[in-house]
Amino acid sequence: MAKKAELSVEERLRALYDLQLIDSRVDEIKNLRGELPLEVRDLEDEVEGLNTRLEKLVSSLELVDDEIKGKKNLIEEAKVLIKKYNEQQKNVRNNREYNSITKEIEFQDLEIQLAEKHIKEFKFQIEQKKEVISETKDKLKDRQAHLKHKRSELDAIMAETQKEELALIEKSQEFKDKLEDRLVNAYLRIRQNVKNGLAVVPVERGASGGSFFTIPPQVQVEIATRKKVITDEHSGRILVDPELAEEEKTKMEKLFAKLS
Repeated sequence: MAKKAELSVEERLRALYDLQLIDSRVDEIKNLRGELPLEVRDLEDEVEGLNTRLEKLVSSLELVDDEIKGKKNLIEEAKVLIKKYNEQQKNVRNNREYNSITKEIEFQDLEIQLAEKHIKEFKFQIEQKKEVISETKDKLKDRQAHLKHKRSELDAIMAETQKEELALIEKSQEFKDKLEDRLVNAYLRIRQNVKNGLAVVPVERGASGGSFFTIPPQVQVEIATRKKVITDEHSGRILVDPELAEEEKTKMEKLFAKLS
């Protein structure tokens, strides 16, 4: 691994502020996309869930159809048996045989009635399932159209910003590679813990950028000398003087214009 070049304190401050400006620009691009990636992901999950539900409903409909066919077959078989038993009754030799066959006929009649009852219940289930399938298809169609629209929005934004974002992320890494690991780690830790990800800020009207706590005059003088990396005692942010910040902003704006 190549040894990092030794930077002066001012060069470190400039590199840190440049890194902040680049990362803030990446944040702006991500904010431009807003909640769209999450919305698209949620819609994709919802569409997948509706498709799965539809498949299960159609499959259960087929099972109910099979049940109806089975009951119809049972009815036909019972009718055949009843016909057979009716023929047998004509040739019985005693009351015992006659009663036994009569019971068989009655049993098959009951089987037919029960099967017909089940068929009615199954047909009612089919109507209910068809209604749910219709509602699910309508909802799926609506969600698919919404997903298509959101994907189109996201694709349009990605087409506009992805190239710039990737270039900025590469630039961000370049600046991180210039700096000592301890500074980069401190920057990342502060950035994670503060509002808007601003870890490096200029002094504005005697206070750190975005803060109302006044910085003592002596500390402001130290910041202006650029001889030491100084952090705000209230927010923990790394502080740079306004002149340095303005110079780096101008430089970075040119870079952003070139990348966009």
